[in-house]
Amino acid sequence: MRETILRFEASVCEAIVGQEAVVRQILIALLADGHVLIESLPGLAKTRTVKAIATRLAASMSRIQFTPDLLPSDITGAETLLQSGSERTLSFQPGPIFGNLILADEINRAPAKVQSALLEAMEERQISVAGKTHRMPELFLVMATQNPIEQEGTYPLPEAQMDRFLFKVLITYPSPESEREMLRMLRRESNDVPRITETLSQDVIFAVRRAVRQITVSPAIDEYIVSLVNATRHGGEIDPDLGKWIEIGASPRGAIGLDRASRVHAWLQGRTYVTPDDVRAVIHPVLRHRLILSYDANADNIGADHVIDRLIERVAVAA
Repeated sequence: MRETILRFEASVCEAIVGQEAVVRQILIALLADGHVLIESLPGLAKTRTVKAIATRLAASMSRIQFTPDLLPSDITGAETLLQSGSERTLSFQPGPIFGNLILADEINRAPAKVQSALLEAMEERQISVAGKTHRMPELFLVMATQNPIEQEGTYPLPEAQMDRFLFKVLITYPSPESEREMLRMLRRESNDVPRITETLSQDVIFAVRRAVRQITVSPAIDEYIVSLVNATRHGGEIDPDLGKWIEIGASPRGAIGLDRASRVHAWLQGRTYVTPDDVRAVIHPVLRHRLILSYDANADNIGADHVIDRLIERVAVAA
């Protein structure tokens, strides 16, 4: 199974040049059964990344273009009155949320009322409409995108929704070498439509998730994860700067996310146990969106990743 997953990862990386770390993080989220928030400047292949993954999966993809005039029923679906002869019945017409991979494009362009339509689906894997509950597919992953610089006509995601994303992935500018390779790749694509010869079965994903649950996590690693998350809440006890920078720390979902993601990372490395390096490898995408920084941090241009780097320096691994 590991070789199959690594072939899938390599295939996606061929379509997204120079973003191997981003592809690995989204792959970890997929195998950990967690949702992903992708943030980047315009033109850095957010949508292309999601599409590249979807086309290489044996799964259905739904795209929701978030706009200010979107309604919750446009996402969840609604009860529709059907008439057959003299009989009238109400029938539920599912919305685009009922798919395997959900591309929530520019999610911060819709008001909070619409964003909240995703809360139940993301956490409980179900939608309640007109007093009836409708289950989501077994493979269900929300991959949302947002632009960090365009603020006009946008609505910041509420903390309750941010906390439901396992990862927040940042896409940065590619290197000059990667950008040159991207130009060559796009020229080849314009002359010859690429064919996907192998798609990843959903059964493989479910089998990997079962295997990941068997990865051993020692009490020392549990203590390390809890200490890292607890330090976001009481950072001033170990470092005055942390106490000054963090206004609100991570919720227990942060510890759960670190546990799930670090086990997947260990499995991808071919190990049957988690090490501190596995935890440190996933801590940035797990925690960066769960920290609410203070005015002092923002005034000093201190970002969440810098705060997490300081956490790693100050929190020791339990013996």
